[in-house]
Amino acid sequence: MERPRRSHHYPPGRHPLVAGLSHRRVIIVGAGQAGLATAAALIARGMEPQRDFVVIDRSPRAQRAWSERWPSMRLLSNAEHSSFPRRPLEGDPYRHPTPGDIENYLHRFEAELGVDPVWGVRALTVTRYGTGPTLCLRTTVGEVQTRNIVCATGAAARPRFPEWAADVEVEGVQMHTNAYRTREQIPHGRVLIVGGGNAGVEVAFDLANSHDVTLAVRSGGTEVQARRFPTHPRFSPWRRRNVAQEPPYDALRNRGVRIRDATTGAQGTEFTFSDGSRQTYQSVVFATGYVAGDEWLPTLPQLQRRIPTVTALPGLFVAGIPTHSHAKANTLPGVWTDATRIARFIHARP
Repeated sequence: MERPRRSHHYPPGRHPLVAGLSHRRVIIVGAGQAGLATAAALIARGMEPQRDFVVIDRSPRAQRAWSERWPSMRLLSNAEHSSFPRRPLEGDPYRHPTPGDIENYLHRFEAELGVDPVWGVRALTVTRYGTGPTLCLRTTVGEVQTRNIVCATGAAARPRFPEWAADVEVEGVQMHTNAYRTREQIPHGRVLIVGGGNAGVEVAFDLANSHDVTLAVRSGGTEVQARRFPTHPRFSPWRRRNVAQEPPYDALRNRGVRIRDATTGAQGTEFTFSDGSRQTYQSVVFATGYVAGDEWLPTLPQLQRRIPTVTALPGLFVAGIPTHSHAKANTLPGVWTDATRIARFIHARP
């Protein structure tokens, strides 16, 4: 019989990991696409992983957020637009990758960089240490001192729920798309999917042949035009094609899915819609998006002089979160822009 592991309780600041994290020039918080892109940009500036900078992540199992998406999910962009610059995904560039494709891609990129993330460490707060250039990062293993901290915890760190979700008490299941894997999770009966974005539409398609599905959307069921990628045609003409179609509500209607106005509230099993109507459902799936993993930052990390990724706290940067940068910062090509900018600032800091 395996001997049970002894539980160690270390005094604050005495955890063995603290010594390994402190006094590095940079601490990157988050080992996802933003963290790895930042690591690559620092390496390009001559910095060595584990010596000059270290990457930490709250996940205890060395799994990134992509592993939490359902297997049948497909990205809106094709493979050519779902990778870091000059590091294409393997296989057909015109296919739409699965979360597993991106997860494996990031694992390979991590190994290529030689980055060894410290897993199971969560950032709690960051403050300035005295009046000097040193920052103090408080984590679940103790306080760590460093000169530069990069928040790379992602724009989709935690599921977002509407305020009225607490009033829902259905007979079947209520879940976020973050927890959805297969249609067998949903009991038979009327299913309401709240949210008409990509996630809601894909779950609706998955359930259409086996359940009575209603999709509640804010747009009122109006089709949205296909998106175009603005890459210069001289380099790659096909990139100006329509590569991703927005929610195809007509196709869902043809499969028997009801499209309704936005859900505004709930009481038990009864849901209220923006047109004033009410309907009961046995299960509900929230496709209401995610919130960024920046809750541990200072209360008002406003951008300094309107420079993307730069906060008002010297030495604190944010990568991969659109509200701190640009609209495409949460994509692999977009976060690369954030990473290179941050590495340039860190390299120039005295």
